[in-house]
Amino acid sequence: MTVMELIRRAALLAPIVLLGACTTTQIHERTLDNGLKIIVQENHRAPVVVSQVWYKVGAIDEPEGLTGISHVLEHLMFKGTKTLKPGEFSRIIAAEGGRENAFTGNDYTAYFQTLEKSRLPVSFRLEADRMQNLVFDESEFQKEAAVVREERRLRTEDNPEALTYEQFNATAYTVHPYRHPIVGWMKDLEAHTLDDMKQWYSNWYAPNNATLVVAGDVRPAEVFSLAEQYFGKLPVRKTARRNIPAEPAQTSARHSTVKAPAKVPYYITGYHVPVLGHGKDEDVYALSVLAGVLDGGNSARLTRELVRGSQVAASAGAGFNGMARGPGMFMLDGTPASGKTVAELESALMQQVERLKQEMVSEDELKRIKAQVLASDIFGRDSVFYQAMRIGMMETIGLDYRTMDDYLDNIKKVTPEKMREVAQKYLVVSNQTTTVLEPQPMNTKSRRKPMPGGGHGRH
Repeated sequence: MTVMELIRRAALLAPIVLLGACTTTQIHERTLDNGLKIIVQENHRAPVVVSQVWYKVGAIDEPEGLTGISHVLEHLMFKGTKTLKPGEFSRIIAAEGGRENAFTGNDYTAYFQTLEKSRLPVSFRLEADRMQNLVFDESEFQKEAAVVREERRLRTEDNPEALTYEQFNATAYTVHPYRHPIVGWMKDLEAHTLDDMKQWYSNWYAPNNATLVVAGDVRPAEVFSLAEQYFGKLPVRKTARRNIPAEPAQTSARHSTVKAPAKVPYYITGYHVPVLGHGKDEDVYALSVLAGVLDGGNSARLTRELVRGSQVAASAGAGFNGMARGPGMFMLDGTPASGKTVAELESALMQQVERLKQEMVSEDELKRIKAQVLASDIFGRDSVFYQAMRIGMMETIGLDYRTMDDYLDNIKKVTPEKMREVAQKYLVVSNQTTTVLEPQPMNTKSRRKPMPGGGHGRH
């Protein structure tokens, strides 16, 4: 699986790639006096409930020297409270027949459980407890810090494509925190202290910095009553707010190279683009459809023309996530086919980019992409979990979840003229960053693929 495929998986909450919008007609919300926002999505197809707590803190909030701290704290959230022993949270959920996990992203940290609907109070009791009463133990911290360092070794440092993607971000962004990996730089992971963890928890883990999303076979009034019972007594806390530096406009092409043990070379390139909620939403929708033209399945251009057609690429993809707290990136990547070079692959990909800038996408091709979005919307409604995920993600990055109601209509409004316009506007050399993996002789270390989903989870 290439890094771009991981990016596409991460965009399961974003336009075009996997899920479309789900109707918000059965969504209800309430905010408790302590600032905790509760959003309930009714879905009575099965006696199951998904409960998710989203904190507005992620890698984007981490200053130099503390990268990776959000992810390490995510691990520690399972290591006991004043009333629970380490690991007891997970054992209780398992005993109730449920599943639980957590993940850290650039823009948020989230914790979730899936349970039979009558067991929702168990989830609320446990989450409210660790929102306020987390215990910090030096030995548990050292164990989890070591786990995260090993995760970095296996999933990034011993994975050449992931290492290349990490270098790409460090090159594409000069001041914005997106230049740092979610898992953190190793030097920072080695320097974290237990006091750092305590302060990070105090700074960000509060009801007034969280959103509780519940989806499934529930009644909103009952959920609100339970939330008041378990979360309502938690006090408001002053939370940190970081002044995140704006990334300056890129004015010339950037290039970097990674030399690492690998079997084949790898190429990744990207362009700075806007995201939803920053005044250029029409461009965002057009870029989303543009990504679908290049990489919207086996009939899309990159697979059809570069992999099966000219056979210059063993794999080729494009990705764009238009939902984020920070600036966006429109990306292409690929691995050259046997006997082909990175230069030949790059030339073929850039020809595809130039074609988007010079020619308008045909109506038939545009209809196919829009049909895929509609189909994805239908499939997306089958998943209670991903309905909740999308709501939580949008709320946490600052987008009203009601934006989903207009999503399909805005995709339908995208025209070939608008697509060509955004290609000419953003997909230009002066706005482009490229990173290439140059394979070195293989060593004997084992390799593991990076975790799907674009974030870092506990399991």
